Amino acid sequence: MLRSWIHLVLHFTAPGVVARFGFAERWRRAWLIMVATMIVDLDHLLAVPIYDPDRCSIGFHPLHTWPAVAAYLLLSLIPKTRMVGLGLLIHMALDAIDCLWMNGLG
Repeated sequence: MLRSWIHLVLHFTAPGVVARFGFAERWRRAWLIMVATMIVDLDHLLAVPIYDPDRCSIGFHPLHTWPAVAAYLLLSLIPKTRMVGLGLLIHMALDAIDCLWMNGLG
């Protein structure tokens, strides 16, 4: 349960840190855009059960696969989609860290 709370809090705070230091003049907008990328978790609705605290999202859900991560990397390289791409990459990184923590590797 604690792991889930920490994971959720990081999904809001990590984009905030990146927004504050990476987009200082427009950090609020950047933070909102990056937090909005959590909509990527809608792919969890395709799973049975929808929520499993012991399931690693990376590689399981369609929008959490390595080809998707490559697309998010490309989005982060394009100035007009950079904030979206970074938000998605942060999300995937946090999910990957959660997978490591869940498996006792972190």
